[in-house]
Amino acid sequence: MLDETHEAIRKSVRDFTDREIVPIAHDLDNAEQPVPDDLIAKIAKLGYLGIIFPQEHGGLGLDTVAMAVVTEELARGWLAAASIVTRQIIAGTLVSAHGTPQQKARLLPKLCSGELLSAAAFTEPDAGSDTASVKLRAKKDEDVYILIGAKTWCTFADRARLLTILCRTDPTLERHQGLSILMVEKPPGFVPPELAGEPIPTIGYKGVTSFSLSFDKLHVPAASLLGKVEGQGFTQLMATYEYARIQTAARAVGVAQAALDAAIRYAKERVQFGVPISEHQVIRHKLAKMATDVQAARQLTWFAARAKDLGRRCDLEAGCAKAFASEMAERVTSEALQIFGGYGYSREFPVQRYWRDARVFKIFEGTIEIQYEVIAKRLLDGAATM
Repeated sequence: MLDETHEAIRKSVRDFTDREIVPIAHDLDNAEQPVPDDLIAKIAKLGYLGIIFPQEHGGLGLDTVAMAVVTEELARGWLAAASIVTRQIIAGTLVSAHGTPQQKARLLPKLCSGELLSAAAFTEPDAGSDTASVKLRAKKDEDVYILIGAKTWCTFADRARLLTILCRTDPTLERHQGLSILMVEKPPGFVPPELAGEPIPTIGYKGVTSFSLSFDKLHVPAASLLGKVEGQGFTQLMATYEYARIQTAARAVGVAQAALDAAIRYAKERVQFGVPISEHQVIRHKLAKMATDVQAARQLTWFAARAKDLGRRCDLEAGCAKAFASEMAERVTSEALQIFGGYGYSREFPVQRYWRDARVFKIFEGTIEIQYEVIAKRLLDGAATM
């Protein structure tokens, strides 16, 4: 259960979502249009982009549970809108935990305000789940790094003004030992040929576009190195993934809740065999199972968030929440579409959007297979208890 403060936050975000996001999300998704700038500005003005960051750097200074609550309610309206927050959480937690005082002072206020919208450039064509095999080369030359290589699945790269780039600064060291993170500011769009971007068509997750990026001798200031220490990128990223996976679990809960709400409404309205289909036991049991799934994922997400707020390692809890919520969202949205029958498969109703969007949760921010490996390792080494 939530305390009074978190319940108040939940109600406030729900009201905002119902007023500002729900009325536009369906049409924008059908038209494959991006999240509007004015909506991002409203989200930023309410402080959601900086919800967990210190007040002295422009954030709200709230906890991880609050982040999960805000994320779920935004995702209930539109996954793309909630995912704007994801980008800021990833960049901001990296800077907050590992940045120099100068980097924190320069970047965090702009991330919280939305002046610097960010994108994460971690994945490569041959380095997805195997993060330590990253090849993008960042060669230092006096006061700059020269980037050569490729990234893929960089969501929001076109509109971002800050790229968080995992790169190899020392090719003589094996795997994770030679990796570093660069926080690279850029104008909106791309600057070919030094930095070129190609959009990746997707079946869902509209509103934000993912890109393949190519770096051809892009020069970035050496001061962009996170923490100004090379070789720490892998370790820095793993800690941030705990936040990202909790936030992703919350996104999955939000999308599933939207599908459940839609299915309940439709089941009350749709008449077959002389009665609303909600009167048929098979439909009633579907709804009951869906509601149980959603609530279980929500509670597991809050459990992981509270573990994070205790200030300890929580990759086990975050992995459990992310894996369970991802599978739950696919299952619940599919059942919701089934309740709609043929109408669910049309673009007339948003339930098909929830179904399409839900499929990505098992893939991004660490596949569920990776989550199960993390969970199993922690359990089998005897260091974790649930």
